[in-house]
Order: sequence, then C-alpha cells, then structure tokens
Amino acid sequence: MGLDILALGWALAAALALQTLAAAERAPWTPHRRAEVFADLSVQELKTVHNFLRSRKELKLESSRALTMAKNSVFLIEMLLPKKQNVLRFLDKGQRRPAREARVVIFFGAQEHPNITEFAVGPLPWAYYMRELPPTPGHKAAWSSRPVSLAEYALLSHTLREATKPLHRFFLDTTGFSFQDCHTRCLTFTDVAPRGVASGQRHSWFILQRFVEGFFLHPTGVELLVDHGSMNAQDWTVMQVWYNGRFYQSPEELAQKYEAGEVDVVALQDPLPKGKEEEESLEEPPLFSSYMPRGDLPLPTTANGPRLVQPQGPRYQLQGNTVLYGSWSFAFRLRSSSGLQVLNVHFAGERIAYEVSVQEAIALYGGHTPAGMQTKYMDVGWGLGSVTYELAPGVDCPDTATYLDAFHYYDADGPVHYPRALCLFEMPTGVPLRRHFDSNFSGGFNFYAGLKGQVLVLRTTSTVYNYDYIWDFIFYPNGVMEAKMHATGYVHATFYTPEGLRYGTRLHTHLIGNIHTHLVHYRIDLDVAGTKNSFQTLQMKLENITNPWSPGHHIVQPTLEQTQFTRERQAAFRFKQTLPQYLLFTSPKENPWGHKRSYRLQIHSMAHQVLPPGWQEEQAVTWARYPLAVTKYRESELFSSSIYNQNSPWDPPVVFEEFLRNNENIENEVPAPPSSSPSPIPGSVPDLVAWVTAGFLHIPHSEDIPSTATPGNSVGFLLRPFNFFPEDPSLSSRDTVIVWPRDNGPNYVQRWIPEEDGDCLVPPSFSYNGTYRPV
Repeated sequence: MGLDILALGWALAAALALQTLAAAERAPWTPHRRAEVFADLSVQELKTVHNFLRSRKELKLESSRALTMAKNSVFLIEMLLPKKQNVLRFLDKGQRRPAREARVVIFFGAQEHPNITEFAVGPLPWAYYMRELPPTPGHKAAWSSRPVSLAEYALLSHTLREATKPLHRFFLDTTGFSFQDCHTRCLTFTDVAPRGVASGQRHSWFILQRFVEGFFLHPTGVELLVDHGSMNAQDWTVMQVWYNGRFYQSPEELAQKYEAGEVDVVALQDPLPKGKEEEESLEEPPLFSSYMPRGDLPLPTTANGPRLVQPQGPRYQLQGNTVLYGSWSFAFRLRSSSGLQVLNVHFAGERIAYEVSVQEAIALYGGHTPAGMQTKYMDVGWGLGSVTYELAPGVDCPDTATYLDAFHYYDADGPVHYPRALCLFEMPTGVPLRRHFDSNFSGGFNFYAGLKGQVLVLRTTSTVYNYDYIWDFIFYPNGVMEAKMHATGYVHATFYTPEGLRYGTRLHTHLIGNIHTHLVHYRIDLDVAGTKNSFQTLQMKLENITNPWSPGHHIVQPTLEQTQFTRERQAAFRFKQTLPQYLLFTSPKENPWGHKRSYRLQIHSMAHQVLPPGWQEEQAVTWARYPLAVTKYRESELFSSSIYNQNSPWDPPVVFEEFLRNNENIENEVPAPPSSSPSPIPGSVPDLVAWVTAGFLHIPHSEDIPSTATPGNSVGFLLRPFNFFPEDPSLSSRDTVIVWPRDNGPNYVQRWIPEEDGDCLVPPSFSYNGTYRPV
C-alpha cells in the first residue's frame, strides 16, 4: 500500500511538473532566457536534486562526511548538457526547450560489490525521475578509480598519525615537528597519483612536510607508501618508507635503525623563530616560502600603481549567464568537474562556436624520490572545476570587474558557495588594435588613424593544491577570441639528494624543484557560419621560376599550398610532426571575394610528447599525443578525460584515442547504402570538433621561490576570422581616433565617443573574504 501511495504521489508530481513546463514553454523566450539552457544548476536546483535523491530510500544514502568507505553517498551534482541537436532546434528554430537535467555521481560503497554509478535526474526545476547514464562501452569506471574524498583523507590522516607513532622521536630530532601533540609544529602531507602501478590498486605515496606557510616547499625527507584499498580503514597499512635516499619496510624499521645509529640523518633547520610560532617576528627574516616582501628596491616607492576606471560604467551587459559585448554574445558555465566553458558564441549575429571548453590539465614529473618519479597529476581527478576560490579585486582581476559567485556540489552534503569565483571585465591591452601614421615624407602627415586596443575577459582560477591555474577567455573587437592558461602557485617539490639533480634544480638547502611538463586540453566545437564545416591547412611553399621580364634570371618566391583533410587520422597531428601554421575551419559559404568563409586556429604552445604512446598510464592521456586533432561531432565524444582517469590510468573510462579509431570522414560524407538508417545527405559536410593540446616544459629555478610567476608561463590559442568577413569587423567600433592635419590652427581630431569629463572614479575599498561555505 505504501508503494502505491508513493507511486501515486510521483504521478501527481509529474503531472504538475508537466503542466508548469508547458506554461513555461508558452512564455516568451528572449535571447538571454534561451541561453539558460547552458546555465549551471542554481542553488535551489541543486537542493531539489539532493532532496529527490534523499527521498529515494532504495539508494540508502548517507552523509559524504561519514568516516567510512562502506557507505552510499552522492559525490557530484552538476548540470547535464542536453544534446546539441536538441539545443540548436530550441535556439535557432524555436522548438521545445530540451529537458533540464542534472548529472549525479553516486559512490555505492555499502554493498558486496562497490561501484560508481552515474544518473540523470530531472526535469528541473522539479525532479521526479532518474535514469542511469550508461558508461562508454567496455569502459565502466572501477571502484578504485573514484577520486579521494574528504572523508577518505580524514581516515588517511588518522592512518598516518597512528602508523608514524614509532617515529615521534625521530621526527622531533630531525625536523622539530611531529604528528603527535604538535600544536603549532605539526607535520602535514602531500599525496601523489597515480595510486599504484596497476589497475585496481589504491597505493599512494605521501610526502611528509612541515606545516608552515608554503609547506609544499618544506619536505622532511620521509615519504610513505600507503595501501588504502580496503573498504575497512582499519586494514590500511604503510607498505614502504623512503628516507633520504633509502627504503625501509616499515616505520618501525626506520625507527629501530635510527635508534641504532644506522640511518644517514639530515637534521633540518628550524623554520620558525624560537618562542615566536604564533606570530611572525618583524625582526626575523620571513620564511623563504613566504609571500612576505623582502629585499630592497633601487627606486623605492609607496605610491599605488595604475588602476582601471570606468567613468561611465561597463560597456558590456551581463544577462544571467549571457554576456553581450560589442558584436559578441556568448553564454558560459563553470562545470564543477572540469572547469570553464563558453557556449553559443556569436559575433555580429553569426555563431562562431557552439562550445569552447577546458577538458583537462595535467602535470607529469620526474624525480629521484618515489613520490617525485610517481607523480603524474590529472587535475580533473582532483576537482579541477570545483576549486574556484575567491578572486581578489585589484590583484586577480581589476577593481572594475564584475564578480560572480559559483555554487558547487562536489564531495559535500549540499551546494557550497564560492564567492567571486569568476570575474568579467573590459581592459585596455596597451597596444592599439590597429593604427597607421600616413607620412607625407615632407615633415608632416596626411592622416593618423588608430583603434584603441580593448578586450573583454572572462576569468576564473583553479587552485589544485599547490598549483594555481588562471583561465581566461578573451574577446577582441575584430572577431578574434583567445583562450589562455596562466600557471602560477607553488612548485611540486621533493627532498634534496645529490642524485635528484638529474631531475630538477636545487631551490633551497633541502629542496629539489622537480622537472615537469604542464599540458592543458581544450575542446573547440566550431560552427563557422553553420554546423557544416571542413578542415584545411595553408602553408607557404617556395617556387623557383624564370624571371618573366629578364629570362636569364630566376625568382624564388613563396606560393600558397592548400591541403584538404578528409579523414580524422589525417587531421590528427602528432607532436613529432610539423604543425601547419594556418589551420582553417571553413564553411561551404563564400565571402564577397569568392573565398570560403573560415576561422583560423592559431595555437600558442611549447608542448612536446611526454610519454611513449601505449606506455602504462599514457592510456589516460592519449590526447597528449596530439597538439591538434580534428574529429567529427559525436554525442559520445564530448569529453577527453573524466574524474576517474587519474586513479585508473591503466584502464581509464575515457580514452581519447578511441575517438580516432573509426577514422571517420570529415569532409563530404558519402551516401550510406539503402539498408542503413538514417542515410546521410549525399555530399553533406559534417560538424567538426577541434581538440587542442597546449603546454610547456617547466624546469624549476631559484626564481620560482616562493612561487612560480605568470610571465612566460602562459599557453593557449586564438580563433581568428580568415576571409569570414568582407573587411575588418572592428570598423564598427566607435573607439577609432582619426587625426587630420590643418594648414592653420590645431589638427582636427575626429572621435566617435566623446572624451569623458570630470575626475577619475575612485574604486571601492579593497575587501577579501576567502571563505567557501555550504548554503
């Protein structure tokens, strides 16, 4: 009887929801309301999904904070993007809005065979159904592939404290810090991944560090290998210990050998002034890992530097999750699992791209210590999109920026509020977009003309433990869009040994900055004047011809060499290949001068091949084989990585190489045999997606202390119109200035936007909260 009543309740709720949705469909869909199809889930929607899941008693859900692995808990809730064809029918043809759904990840640990299962829950803003999301065929995420939760870290911390009790005296003697009754002199840890050497393992190396400001740079010389694969945390054990170049079977063995004087001990200098642990002394020099200013400036100053002002307010509009700026319009979202996405990107009323998004960020290291040589970080496995902490006005973004909050449901029991997680601002580039001084070659000029360099920037950050990634999407008034990643934060460092100099740089007395390569992966779903595009390259080729006006001589000159790509394998460029400079995504349509309307992809990167193809963990990052790969759009190929690839790189749920395996036609599709259904249109051009890898090799150096600086550590790409417009579309900008000379009197200055009057506006006082809390 109870089940019948419950079923009736769900039926009534469904009918009510459908009626409300039907009413919503009759409401007018303004452009920015249409873009809500891309919006992240609101706080209320996240709570609705949470409550719906809690109401499903058969799920037997517990708190994510419960200190056990043998539980069922929700790990992630985020918006599930509808199918592209359904979204375009809604946006472009006014058809019914696709159902709004949430993607839910549940860890089912309280059962005989623990597993990870993903669901779609909807329709929102109400929820009355859930359906299981099928994994990629042959690639179900293993239980051991799940990200480490806060509850698991709490249990690991307890395991380390208990396991290292025999080393209490050793730690006090060698570091002055301990895990036991430590107060202000505590040890902490950094764990690395992959967690093991084969699929199914959960064996993690931990670097023990002194917990002071910038503790990443204070390793103790001790690294522990912990087996935490059991569902019972009581069974977790330390498998091996490494200290100062030697391995020990257990903490007990290290302690015994230390007492016997058989350990090559390195006593570390005390990082804290005696008796001044609570507050840093003004007389004492700050820690080398501190951001505290030190050193002298040849030209001392206490004056503030230049700041942006907007005397007449912002020139962009923010309508929900839609941004309007000059000829640009786009939607955006901050995906909790992988990060920032811009969607439905239009310029001058035409769609340029359906999606441009961050897919993954990895850092692959070398080292002499076990943790150094084991580290291959894949940051989506560490919540790349959810670690979007507060941006500081005037530092992370200009004071004039519009700051936007984010709400993530990631390893929590409800939505967590991240204030000022994104910022949106216009800024001068300091370089004119274009200019010309037209000399009369007689000491004067015919005219001067220039267009101010102004851009719109959408920015967020991801602080993945020690490293800070700054993610920018930049919009120029001439139809150019740029994606850029700036790397900063603390380097991943290990304990100094002489042998370690093969793998990095000595940065301090007991510190090695380990060599590593940063790679980021982007997905670019270009829709250049429509969804039907082809891919071609232009290169320069020299020709040697007879001089037509002097037949006894020759002319060597550049010519254009065009290459059309018809298959995915052809358009997958390996790092060992020379990547053509002009990478063009073209429409069948032509501009007034008979050229195919195109957008050029221009990649800025210093990346290289980091792992041999097919090598163990490389299976999880096969996209890193290619600076560029072009594929046909498929709904099953939306992401090049997953939150599970980090902890199961040997058998990952997402393998990018499989996107290329069928080697599909990316030019004109051939009609299918009559028996197939549905048949493609003869000669139709497919929808294409570009996958871009950008990155750089980082050999740490002493100037990386205390942390890495952004200059020189930025990579990304530009999307540039190439015969897309009949002329430069920034001609519509009113920021142009033209100066005409006059024979008598001052020169005539022509402006289309009057100079502002009055004093500069004073920006608001600096404030920073720094908290992120459940709501």
